[in-house]
Amino acid sequence: MEFRIERGDLAEAVAWAARALPARTPVPVLGGLLLTAEAGRLTVSGFDFETAARVETDAEVAVAGRVLVLGRRLLDICRVLPDGPVSCVLEGSRFGVEAGGTRFGLSTLPYEEYPAPPEAPPVHGGVDAAAFATAVGQVAVAAGRDDTLPMLTGVQLRLDGEEMTLSACDRYRYAVRRLEWKPEAGAAGEAVEVLLPARRLVDVARSLARCGTVRLGLDPAEGAGVVGFEGGRTWTVVRRLEGRLPGYGSLFELAGAAVAEVECGALAEAVRRVAVVAEANSPVRLDFSAGEGSLLVRAGYGDDVAAQRLPVVLRGAEEVTVAFNPAYLLDALASFEEPGLRLELLGSGQRVLIGGGEAAVGADGPAVGGGGAAARHRHLLMSVKQLV
Repeated sequence: MEFRIERGDLAEAVAWAARALPARTPVPVLGGLLLTAEAGRLTVSGFDFETAARVETDAEVAVAGRVLVLGRRLLDICRVLPDGPVSCVLEGSRFGVEAGGTRFGLSTLPYEEYPAPPEAPPVHGGVDAAAFATAVGQVAVAAGRDDTLPMLTGVQLRLDGEEMTLSACDRYRYAVRRLEWKPEAGAAGEAVEVLLPARRLVDVARSLARCGTVRLGLDPAEGAGVVGFEGGRTWTVVRRLEGRLPGYGSLFELAGAAVAEVECGALAEAVRRVAVVAEANSPVRLDFSAGEGSLLVRAGYGDDVAAQRLPVVLRGAEEVTVAFNPAYLLDALASFEEPGLRLELLGSGQRVLIGGGEAAVGADGPAVGGGGAAARHRHLLMSVKQLV
């Protein structure tokens, strides 16, 4: 095996495939990256049983072949290689890397012990890459971090006609984002739902954000194990989680709720300021007043307090008070792109539904393409009962 490649191309390909490498593994070969050299191209692959990543790049191949090397070691080498062409050659059990007079030698791993990665499922449709990355980031903040409840650590992806719905819930908050997508001919039948690990999906979506279109591959059969994401010359497969998230339709129906409209950036900055005096597990309190047309954001107890007043429009009640975990509230506010927010408020200890300034009231909101993008993203938070 022998090939020649530009340093930038090699570094980018190795970095991409290294996303699938496990942080720790009892199986040494899973720490390896598989390099396959064929006529005019180099393919770099990584696999850790949950995720498989593969990328192709151009290379001058003198001798075709394949080799399994320590992935993170190769990644470190690529970071310090001088710019210019890189020559790579396999000599026995040693893989050599040379560029600009600098030489590195890597021992190889036994390829015969490397598990076969899953095959890519058939393409089901495509979605705008940048919009998909944004949508995944908006809902993933609501996914749980407790691995003892794996179902709640996922983002649920629902495909129904020409609409994709992403959702995540950790029992205290529930985020939903809708966007358009284009199913393949014959794939727009019954709705399909899959649950994917949130951290993996965020990483995949971010890495594909500039590729134009993400082609989504899946097998709609019940129990099918993986979902594929392809963009340009890169390909990633993510293993699905078992189960599905609880429905959000009834949770998002807030009959009789007061409605407040407030500027998103100003509210986020106020929460960030007053939260510096909040003790651990201490909430930030929001006092809405229709008569004064103001929102008082405050935190702390006794002499250690902070407060800031903001303008607000409140309809449906004279006064409403709610309180939130400041980290959860800031996550929710940061997930919105709209300058204005609409908050549907039931009161202390009750649900609060946050949407863009043009969001419509209701569990389902307007259909995609009819009613504005603001209504496609909503974030439900539970208000803390404590109020002093």
